Amino acid sequence: MKIYDISMTIHPNMQVYKNKEEKKPIFITRANHINSHVHETSITIDLHTGTHIDAPLHMLKDGATTETYDFKYFITTAKVFDFSNKDDVIAKDDLLTKEISENDFILLKTKNSFSDDFDYNFVYLSGDAAKYLVSKKIIGVGIDGLGIERNQPTYDTHKSLLSNKVMILEGLRLKEVLEGSYKLIILPLKIANVEASPARAILIED
Repeated sequence: MKIYDISMTIHPNMQVYKNKEEKKPIFITRANHINSHVHETSITIDLHTGTHIDAPLHMLKDGATTETYDFKYFITTAKVFDFSNKDDVIAKDDLLTKEISENDFILLKTKNSFSDDFDYNFVYLSGDAAKYLVSKKIIGVGIDGLGIERNQPTYDTHKSLLSNKVMILEGLRLKEVLEGSYKLIILPLKIANVEASPARAILIED
């Protein structure tokens, strides 16, 4: 059995969406050395930092929040599809070359996994590809970019998926993972009434 940690490491200088300074996590550490060594750290963090899940509230008025997801989304079989040869977008025609079944959780490996710097031209999932995945009745889709779509004014990809109860997992690290089937475990923080949550994600290869 081999275990892959497919999560981003959270630190003050990590890549964040569009390199926005306000999206970088802030660490505040307090230490007391008078009687004993006590080390405590507080963190201010955007919920879309690093590896995280999106819930419908992110894009849909009155949408469901992260803590309402069933555990079937978090412990499941996942299929990794390797699209690291794509330079721009994963379209419906690309997905037609893959075997996708009802209740699958799909993970998209792209060139995004091979850099720790934010790329404004990151590979993303097109709106038509998102609609195709919805038609296949999958339960979730993950990608190794900090966004699953790019420069889509009406947020077609997000809205197609989230309005059809397809969970979105962003910010994966899939560089070392080969295409194939794995056991996926996602552990987002259990925060009430929010649209996203940072998560630790692993793949287990039997």
